[in-house]
Amino acid sequence: MSQRAVTLSPKNITGNNVQKFSIGSIQVPDDSFPLIIAGPCVIESRAMAIETAEELQKISRSEGVRFIFKGSYRKANRTSGASFTGIGDIEALEVLAEIRQTYGMPVVTDVHETKEILLASRYVDVLQIPAFLCRQTELLVAAGESGLCVNIKKGQFMAPEDMALAAVKVQQTGNSRIMLTERGSSFGYHNLVVDFRGLAKMAEAGYPVLYDATHSLQLPGAGQGVSGGEREYMIPLARAAVAAGVNGLFFEVHPDPSKALSDSATQVALSDFGAIVMQLLHLYRCVHSLQSL
Repeated sequence: MSQRAVTLSPKNITGNNVQKFSIGSIQVPDDSFPLIIAGPCVIESRAMAIETAEELQKISRSEGVRFIFKGSYRKANRTSGASFTGIGDIEALEVLAEIRQTYGMPVVTDVHETKEILLASRYVDVLQIPAFLCRQTELLVAAGESGLCVNIKKGQFMAPEDMALAAVKVQQTGNSRIMLTERGSSFGYHNLVVDFRGLAKMAEAGYPVLYDATHSLQLPGAGQGVSGGEREYMIPLARAAVAAGVNGLFFEVHPDPSKALSDSATQVALSDFGAIVMQLLHLYRCVHSLQSL
């Protein structure tokens, strides 16, 4: 008996109905390579960010995959008011711009208020809407009007199918360069779970779907004033997301997660990241090869 691809309803995430666009020279989605957003939670220093970008460039040359460098120029959502929020807006944004120019790598950062968009959009290629702000209409509209790609993270309180409504707010500005990212759902207090049915449900909106492999493992507010996490489950859940057919993955990576000033419990050690990418890349290609059977 010959093998053939099985099409179920709802349509597989890897189907051809997904909105296609480019971010610099990166095509989204791409059947050969997953889109990978990677970088530190927040720009802690120029030296740390450059070290991370250099390692990502090495992985890119080795595996052929292209990265979008992620770094928040300022952290607005912290458990404690005493937590680190950044090195200064302009200084951090200039680090992101330097990485984009030096390494030929598109960059993404979070925006939290409409007034931030004009400033941030001068330095980056993608604006990211944090999960807890994914319903903020004025923020979504302003991000769409920037003309940049907009990555909307699904709120921990949101049903996956409702993310289509958030995307429409951006789409109505004439900007169709939109991505939706799963990052887990609240499960009682201090815990998140990932419902992998949600990946397929979000994909029905017709936009590329990414899986956040690090934030989805947070234990919000469970670390005595900081968020805890269960990093040990990162690889199996990332594999599951790739097998489910996501178009891309999001990772926070750090040269030394134990010393990270934000999300230290879930960031991936930079030295481990190359092997993780290689493993997920092979699985991604396997999943996409099945679509042609």
